[in-house]
Amino acid sequence: MATRNGPVHVVTTSRRYKGKLYQTHLLRRSYREGGQVRNETVGNLSHLPDPVIDLIRGSLRGEVYAPIHSLFEVISSTHHGHVQAVRSAMKRLSFESLIASRPSRERDLVVGMVAARVLAPHSKLATTRWWQTTTLAEDLGVTDATEDELYRAMDWLLRHQNVIEKKLARRHLEPGGLALFDLSSSYFEGVHCPLAALGHDRDGKRGLLQVNYGLLTDAGGCPVSVSVYPGNTGDAKTLLPEVRKIREEFGLSRLVLVGDRGMISQKQILQMKDLEDLAWITALKTAQIRKLMEGGAIQLGLFDERNLLEISHPDYPGERLVVCRNPLMAERRVRTRQSLLEATQRELLQVQGMVGRGRLQGKAKIGLRVGRVVNKYKVAKHFELEIRDDGFDFRISEGKVRAEAALDGLYVIRTNVPAERLDAAATVRSYKLLSNVERAFRCLKTVDLKVRPIHHHLEGRVRAHIFLCMLAYHVEWHMREAWRELLFADEDQQAKQTRDPVAPAERSAKALHKASRHKLDDGTQVHSFRTLLEDLRTIVRNTCRRRQGAAEEGTFQITTTPNASQQRALDLLERIGV
Repeated sequence: MATRNGPVHVVTTSRRYKGKLYQTHLLRRSYREGGQVRNETVGNLSHLPDPVIDLIRGSLRGEVYAPIHSLFEVISSTHHGHVQAVRSAMKRLSFESLIASRPSRERDLVVGMVAARVLAPHSKLATTRWWQTTTLAEDLGVTDATEDELYRAMDWLLRHQNVIEKKLARRHLEPGGLALFDLSSSYFEGVHCPLAALGHDRDGKRGLLQVNYGLLTDAGGCPVSVSVYPGNTGDAKTLLPEVRKIREEFGLSRLVLVGDRGMISQKQILQMKDLEDLAWITALKTAQIRKLMEGGAIQLGLFDERNLLEISHPDYPGERLVVCRNPLMAERRVRTRQSLLEATQRELLQVQGMVGRGRLQGKAKIGLRVGRVVNKYKVAKHFELEIRDDGFDFRISEGKVRAEAALDGLYVIRTNVPAERLDAAATVRSYKLLSNVERAFRCLKTVDLKVRPIHHHLEGRVRAHIFLCMLAYHVEWHMREAWRELLFADEDQQAKQTRDPVAPAERSAKALHKASRHKLDDGTQVHSFRTLLEDLRTIVRNTCRRRQGAAEEGTFQITTTPNASQQRALDLLERIGV
């Protein structure tokens, strides 16, 4: 007699037909009949998806299945993807060995502060709280770091600045290559730092104390060194200390230093004449250009069919002068000057009305108010004023306007680099590379790293803070280069080497297409550097444990799987240094 209540199991059979493999999944029950084991097919499961068949097979073996939320719980989630991106870039740059060859607590804290400055620039106290919400502190082993410990790590970093900058110089500056140098400033909160002083305001924070800092980069704008000066230090005074640093500390005697007309002035050029193998590229000031025009060395008729020519002049022995004229810049300058003159005229007429109504009286008071108006738009030199106790008259000096208009769109690049080394076009392009330093200052000061306002009061801490921000920009610069195809940035960098050096810079068709559509060719979104980091931030690391488990039970971690665009961003960072 057969007993057909035996165990049920899943049997899979395979057969090949016309070169293709076919599988059949059957639900069978085993039973005994006449002392023999037989099988009975209960049902055909072949129409079910493979994962469902696996679940049935496991369940019949005694495995218990339940919704994951009923078995495990997430006890914490920390943001990870953006940290992974920065740490990946640092790894490709060998950043930890750049800071110090030997592991140490101070090195870990500095690496953490640099990464935090890229991801979320805060005060040091806020940083110790912020990085607890990410995987950064855990991965670096600095979860217990205090604000005071970060300050001590900054002091340690400052003592190592010279060694770190030498390593950067060896990586990025080549003998005989280009180096860019420019000066900027940031304002202080407070009045007690020895570096704090009133100086040339670059932040639009008139009346606040500031500190100056000079940034040295390679031709692409990758930062190599930063030097900090009191806020009242002039641009030109920072050049020779930087030259000595390059030659004596970095060991680079052959170099082409590029600086603007305020940085590399006539006085500095005379002082550098005895420095063998040091070349430079700068530009003439407006008064120097006007003198060349008045002497006949520059004639506008020469630009009828070209926008660039090279001349020499006895006032500049052993030097080359590359004269450039940009008609579009000239037209824009004419419109701008005219609008400024008209705006100033309107306000001067309003002041005349105040005088006529008796609201403003006395030569001193009238002069003060008039001076404020003509200086507002920086066109005082174009107005002739006659101020009296009972009123004032004004008129535009047409002669001065014509004299200035003659220089519209005109600029002169000055260099001692031989023509066989850099032709005229390449010389102009080299000077325009200073825009890379200006871009660095924008990132440092406003867009991303927010070096300002400076809250530190000790001179060493201010220097360390600015150096820390420079290191953060060093990492960010490489990330931006690796992510060009995902950002609004122009990918066609080779075009810069062949386009007209005088004409206004134009973005490639592909870059304009990205900017107009806000989409990449594959339909994914185009990002800014900051929004791409925010997108990666959605990749989190979840710490889980068994629900209702004992307190001493272990935990496990599950990290969000990156989507296709996030994975692409992470993969691109692997190109750094290649």
